[in-house]
Amino acid sequence: MQYNKLPHSTLEVSKICLGTMTFGEQNTEQDAFSQLDYAVERGVNFIDTAEMYPVPPKANTQGLTEQYIGNWLANSGKREKVVIATKVAGPRNIPHIRDNTCLDRRNIHLAIDESLKRLQTDYVDLYQLHWPQRQTNCFGQLNYPYPDEQEEVTLIETLEALAELIKAGKVRYIGVSNETPWGVMTLLRLAEKHELPRIVSIQNPYNLLNRSFEIGLSEISHYEGVQLLAYSPLAFGCLSGKYLNGARPEGARCSLFERFVRYFTPQGKQATQAYVDLAMQHGLDPAQMALAFVNQRPFVASNIVGATNLEQLKSNIDSLDVVLTDELLQGIQEIGTTYSNPCP
Repeated sequence: MQYNKLPHSTLEVSKICLGTMTFGEQNTEQDAFSQLDYAVERGVNFIDTAEMYPVPPKANTQGLTEQYIGNWLANSGKREKVVIATKVAGPRNIPHIRDNTCLDRRNIHLAIDESLKRLQTDYVDLYQLHWPQRQTNCFGQLNYPYPDEQEEVTLIETLEALAELIKAGKVRYIGVSNETPWGVMTLLRLAEKHELPRIVSIQNPYNLLNRSFEIGLSEISHYEGVQLLAYSPLAFGCLSGKYLNGARPEGARCSLFERFVRYFTPQGKQATQAYVDLAMQHGLDPAQMALAFVNQRPFVASNIVGATNLEQLKSNIDSLDVVLTDELLQGIQEIGTTYSNPCP
């Protein structure tokens, strides 16, 4: 296993992070325990979750993901050996979490206390804002909406609330998710100006079908030391090729849940076919090639992989051993030029 120290922190995280949003929906608690045991055995020390997990979010399953992880931590006694990251939900109509989810002081304090209770721990290593308070481009949305009104909850209020959590010992470091270049730079500026905690990570989607992180955020990562925790590195599994030609394998996420359509655009399907063909030409598993590409980007601190069974998890972790030749990388670049960010 490879490890990276997040700049501006003492956190040393494994290059592969175990994503857990299927725990409680596609995976039972026993499945979750098996995945956690296997991942740690392979050297994974980084576990990512969120208060709204599992996905799709439902009232009768919300919180099960953190609960399963908490039970595993209690049973295994390995709390001090792993880095736990979770997230507070941003503004959205999710009444089964709270009446008014947003990133104000009240919600942030309520959210962390509930997460800590489910996780059965006194603190989390990394606490992330799941998505921005303001209207902006995220979750595949393009074309900035130019909202007429300013947000009632300001970034400074959010940072001050997070500072209180750090001071109370409930959180060690903070990060963001689904954030934009403006958001990252503004948070850094406010933290410096008001002597508030600095964000140390950004968790955004990054894969061969969506390389939008490279446009603006990668430069910020380089100069400001806010590295990427890449999620959806396989584009909901699409880059494995298993959904090509209309296939819907039994039990697969995109077969079960119609909401996951982000990577099924006409251009996305064509690009996926091209990447799968390229991997086959070089004798590689398409999923491992896609993961290896993410693993080897200089701005990626950790690659968040999810799996519904141990065979998938083993293959995902084994992507660390895949070497992408210059010829293969050139082929990836040519496809990326032909199909430029088909599924942002």
